[in-house]
Amino acid sequence: MIEKGIKAPDFTLPDSEGTPITLSSFNGKKVVLYFYPKDNTSGCTKQACAFASDYSEYEKLGAVVIGISKDSTASHKRFQEKYSLPFILLSDPELEVIKSYNVWKEKKMYGKVSMGIVRTTFIIDENGIITAVMPKVKPDTNSADVLKMLTE
Repeated sequence: MIEKGIKAPDFTLPDSEGTPITLSSFNGKKVVLYFYPKDNTSGCTKQACAFASDYSEYEKLGAVVIGISKDSTASHKRFQEKYSLPFILLSDPELEVIKSYNVWKEKKMYGKVSMGIVRTTFIIDENGIITAVMPKVKPDTNSADVLKMLTE
């Protein structure tokens, strides 16, 4: 189970350019790791744009923002370019990291049950320890809530 106080499971996934990015390479920095369902959907776009508009605040705090979905690297590249997203988007089409962070779950929408990513944010400290788990976050307020936690 992924919970506050444990070491964040390490992983390597490709970014929007296809470059492998490893979580542990950010040791020494705070990491905001957020999982989202799909590029270019309304909620995910709101969430990503909020992180983008707050990005200078994250930089001042020395924090790295990383978004993960099962979309392809090409989809991530288009999404980043379309909305000028300054942070890292990682592609996990095989759901390895998504499942290891326990965010692939049964979802109900309009009475239909399906499996999907539950929008979840993790805050990881400089030593790779999870300091906060934020399940079922709201796209509009996720970034502001994270910044509040990082500055308290």
